[in-house]
Amino acid sequence: MARANTSSSSTAALAIFLLCMTLFGQSYGQLKTGFYIGKCRSNNVEQVVFNVVNAAFQRDRTIVAALLRMQFHDCFVRGCDASLLLDGSNSEKTAGSNGSVRGYELIDAIKAALEQRCPEVVSCADIIVIATRVAVFLAEGRWYNVETGRRDGFVSSASEAQRTLPGPTIPVPIAVDIFRRRGLSADDFVLLLGGGHTVGVIHCNFFLDRLYNFQGTGRPDPSMNRNTLSSFIRTCPRSGSNNFVFADQTPRSGLRVDKGYYQAIRQGKGVLQIDQQIASHRLTSATVRRLSVTGDFAFQFGGAMVRLGRVGVLTGNQGQIRKNCRRRN
Repeated sequence: MARANTSSSSTAALAIFLLCMTLFGQSYGQLKTGFYIGKCRSNNVEQVVFNVVNAAFQRDRTIVAALLRMQFHDCFVRGCDASLLLDGSNSEKTAGSNGSVRGYELIDAIKAALEQRCPEVVSCADIIVIATRVAVFLAEGRWYNVETGRRDGFVSSASEAQRTLPGPTIPVPIAVDIFRRRGLSADDFVLLLGGGHTVGVIHCNFFLDRLYNFQGTGRPDPSMNRNTLSSFIRTCPRSGSNNFVFADQTPRSGLRVDKGYYQAIRQGKGVLQIDQQIASHRLTSATVRRLSVTGDFAFQFGGAMVRLGRVGVLTGNQGQIRKNCRRRN
């Protein structure tokens, strides 16, 4: 227990140092690092977020995967405008493709802490991005400087989310094209998919077809590693279940943001069809190979997250700063 407390204290101390190092004015359009400096009385907004996320991480390390999924699912539909957080009978969070998204209560807690210190200053869209960076760092990922200055959107549609978010069987060329239309490269696609799948779990119902009836053949996916297939079949019966497997099948890597995912899919251990496809497709295989054998992922993932965070942002006088992330003002 003493070792765990020491490790946690060291991580927090390093985070404070890194937060201080971000206090300068680099900008991208109207987004910039350190946007909230001097805007929240004497409070360091990013430190407030860090403290709330760190407490949640100590209780549940799977919050990392939850926040990574949340940022991707928010940014990919209408841009990074926190539309995913809005409640409503037909809001984005009610879409089937968002059924696995969680972490809303953590965002609520962060928002409440910030509203207490400086009401109507920090957007929910920025909270998602800052909180995700903290979670990546706590899961042994490399620290990256987030850009802030986003404002929150008004529109949230389940049908839009359902038709916009890419599914687990999407072909690689179509996925690459979807990312490019959002200003993201093929490398960004591989980095973001890998970052999202390097932590967390995937429930059996999302890949049962690969185990028992791949593309209607009545047989397993031939690209799957035989030992991995046997393990998955033991966990995921044909009749279905609520069981799950780690998205990253590298031993001892399932809760760390590292390159283990790329090593696993090169061995045929990808869980979803898209995982295995990027390891062999001509548009992505070279990137997967490079990330699996070098230290590039640690340095490049943060950059891909920053670029994701620029998609479709509202800034300046656009949108609003919500008082409550679940509803419009």
